[in-house]
Amino acid sequence: MAPDTVVFDFGGVLIDWNPRYLYTKLFPGDAAAMEDFLANVTTQEWNERQDAGRSCAQAVAELTGRHPDRAALIEAYYARWEEMLGGALPGSVALLDALRRRAVPLFGLTNWSRETFPIARERFDFLKWFDGIVVSGEEGLAKPDPEIFHILIERYALEPRKALFIDDNPLNVETARSLGFQVHHFHGAPALRTALAGHGLI
Repeated sequence: MAPDTVVFDFGGVLIDWNPRYLYTKLFPGDAAAMEDFLANVTTQEWNERQDAGRSCAQAVAELTGRHPDRAALIEAYYARWEEMLGGALPGSVALLDALRRRAVPLFGLTNWSRETFPIARERFDFLKWFDGIVVSGEEGLAKPDPEIFHILIERYALEPRKALFIDDNPLNVETARSLGFQVHHFHGAPALRTALAGHGLI
């Protein structure tokens, strides 16, 4: 069945977010120290807990308690979070616009802190093009947990078999597939364009 609805992930698909945009300024000339800090202090697991609903203040307090010598660097993570936003990914946004112009229903399912997502909403006008967005931090759970997919499905009365789900994380793609979505594992705008055209969406 050809999909008639598209569900987008945001970070890494439509929006370029990377903590290195900030931390290269805080570790000038020392990429190795920066990578060690990101890998072992402000870890992906730590950040994912904010995506799942933990407050930024609680996250910073917990981490500075464990790494008091790194307090200023840890506090910068949210005090200067906006500097981690590299901008929109123009190729993907152009495809989003093409879908919008064809009146394809558009939805977002994103792992994002409820405290920082408003910054993205203000900066990126294309987020207004969506018919509905589910933000993990607002729900208190995150992909790849199937329950957040069920929230999306039920809130917006989606039929997974008629929806194409796009995400750059293979775990999220596999959960979507298991729930009946048609899926595209995002690796860049050219392959996405081919996939959308193949489904007759653009």
